[in-house]
Amino acid sequence: MAHMIEIAKSGRATCRTCRQAIPKGELRFGEEVPNQFGEPGDTSFRWHHMKCAATKHSAELAGALATFEGDVPDRAELDKLMAEAEANKPPPFPYADRAPTGRATCQACGEKIAKAALRVAFERDIERGMTVTKGAGYLHPACAAGYIEAQGGTHAALTEGLRANTRSLTDADLDELFAQV
Repeated sequence: MAHMIEIAKSGRATCRTCRQAIPKGELRFGEEVPNQFGEPGDTSFRWHHMKCAATKHSAELAGALATFEGDVPDRAELDKLMAEAEANKPPPFPYADRAPTGRATCQACGEKIAKAALRVAFERDIERGMTVTKGAGYLHPACAAGYIEAQGGTHAALTEGLRANTRSLTDADLDELFAQV
């Protein structure tokens, strides 16, 4: 979708991040989304303050800034906010980390994953009433290969994904992880 940056035409738009008004004449970021009330294929925009977009939609804002030809006040601050937001985003799935609490349950064996134990995170569907959303599921490393293969994945894809996406583990932790996977 084609996100955009423009000068607010009126003061009626509200930022979808902080819920505050976007004053007339201020730069704003437009997140293009499907229009649920229009014909199939129609789109509309969700408006955000530039600083709010930098923290919530950093990748999309970076793309829009690359094509924006006007002057952007506080550009250095926006770049800093976008870099911080990207650094704090969780890595793509699958990845491995150490469990921060002992509350997660292994999706394969049903047992709790102990605090500070290695775990594998993968993307799963979560049913909530009549809707299905995506979210993280966790596995013991020893359970991961069998579970992923049962879901239609491969052991090679799992290990390649873990190598590429795992950020917070030391080399010793990675050796321990791959010995169990």
